Amino acid sequence: METLLDVVSVKVKPEYMLELEFENGEIRLFDFAPYLEKKPFDRLKETTSFYGVHVNYGTACWPGDLDIAPETLYDNSVPMEGQKESNGVDSIASQRRNNNL
Repeated sequence: METLLDVVSVKVKPEYMLELEFENGEIRLFDFAPYLEKKPFDRLKETTSFYGVHVNYGTACWPGDLDIAPETLYDNSVPMEGQKESNGVDSIASQRRNNNL
């Protein structure tokens, strides 16, 4: 990605998915589950803190001063355009299971 795009809204979806809207109007789905095995995000796994995600400084942030780079969110997400929300979540969750992630 050449241009850094800010996140303008974030919603939690099933199975640790994030629905992200970027400043260009694009809505994308990000699979956060693999990040829950890595520090410092591992502390979000066993608590309800994951659901406290909000937008601050143009990216997704959590309580406890956790955030993730907006370019990571954009580059590692898939567009939701033209698909139902649940289909996107189901598709990524199925890929995760098939890859043992």
